[in-house]
Amino acid sequence: MPNSFSEVYENSLEYFAGDELAASVFATKYALQDSTGNYLELSPDQMHRRLAKEFARIEQKYENPIEEEEIYNLFKDFKYVIPQGSPMAGVGNDHRIQSLSNCFVVESPQDSYGGILKTDQEQVQIMKRRGGVGFDISTIRPQGLPTSNAAKTTDGIGVFMERFSN
Repeated sequence: MPNSFSEVYENSLEYFAGDELAASVFATKYALQDSTGNYLELSPDQMHRRLAKEFARIEQKYENPIEEEEIYNLFKDFKYVIPQGSPMAGVGNDHRIQSLSNCFVVESPQDSYGGILKTDQEQVQIMKRRGGVGFDISTIRPQGLPTSNAAKTTDGIGVFMERFSN
């Protein structure tokens, strides 16, 4: 049965010994939710169980697999292993499509509108899956250089820096 935000927050507040920021961050970013936003986990401990179950499932493919309880004990209370945010939200989550990586570096945009828009599209696709994106934009010509189009000169990197930042 789905839980409310306040139930998740209160359970997380207890788990984190009164740390309101930690409880709020867990409830808003990492507690498992179904595709309509209903909370399926009440606390980080349940998240750790979810992660351990999924890791143990993968471990079974290998010789001498680590058992689920041993994996859980590594995650428990964030004592030995602290996963990154995207894995905490995504591992074992069948309700959302998202990346399990936090950060990506993409190719620098080519110095053309098409190249800039291609990089923009790659950034959007990564960010909608909770990923962060980095790339070098020094490949775009500075403002005022001549072009062969109707504008006659380049707009420069500043216009695109603002677009990419937003």
